[in-house]
Amino acid sequence: MAKKKGRLEFLEMKKKGEKVTWITAYDYPTALFAETAGMDMILVGDSLGMVVLGYSGTIPVTMDDCIRHCQAVRKGASNTFVMGDMPFGSYQISDELAVENAVRFFKEAEVDAVKLEGGVRVKRRIRAIADSGVLVCGHIGLTPQSSGPMGGFKAQGVTPDSARYVIEDALAVEESGAYALLLEGIPPELTAFIHKRLSIPVYSIGAGAPCDGQLIICGDMLGQFQAFTPKFVKKYANVAEVVTNAFKQYAEEVRAGVFPADEHVYHIRKGCEDEYAKMLEEYE
Repeated sequence: MAKKKGRLEFLEMKKKGEKVTWITAYDYPTALFAETAGMDMILVGDSLGMVVLGYSGTIPVTMDDCIRHCQAVRKGASNTFVMGDMPFGSYQISDELAVENAVRFFKEAEVDAVKLEGGVRVKRRIRAIADSGVLVCGHIGLTPQSSGPMGGFKAQGVTPDSARYVIEDALAVEESGAYALLLEGIPPELTAFIHKRLSIPVYSIGAGAPCDGQLIICGDMLGQFQAFTPKFVKKYANVAEVVTNAFKQYAEEVRAGVFPADEHVYHIRKGCEDEYAKMLEEYE
């Protein structure tokens, strides 16, 4: 098994131009698959609200939700860098609450870093968490927790004025002590500029290729999440079709009496058939 990567290894990869592979996971089996496949990082994103819990967005997700799923992922990927996503309400109120919740991720779920959304507006939060000894990854551009004020899940930085805000957010994240930055839903031209401007690793989810690595939502790339598919997603499988067809076949076989067959049952131990029959007669 490859050596677990950490902050220093990711910085070295940036210097060498080696791309980081990053995927979300929310449970033990998916994390195990990701580690076996050789993923560099796993994010336990608050996207679990939509992908796993059936919410229409990420806002209802709680700290307890995130902690529990991080615990499951850590069990499945003990040798992979795991990042916990700080949900809405876990860091907005105060520096103290932000640090308290970031520490919870480390103490209760053994993550390697936390991620939070925002740039300029959360500079103090990032600094407070970083100063407490916790690795922080920033997340700017299309930030799902702020999709309401943004007018929905819309690309950011597509005009000069909008791009200026994204650049200011990126600079704020680095200045505040974050070890890395995730860009979401911005033009690749802007991603390339920010990547060149910052010294910390810069990653993309729907922000193009000119950066230090890519993140994708596992439910999207596996064809598991069916509500919608973002433009920036490439489907590498259609798990929904496979699972649905398996369920249909199972139901058909049960109704037809095909399942379970003889090979799927346990038989009475040989030599005690008569005794077994007498025992049953006692209850007739």
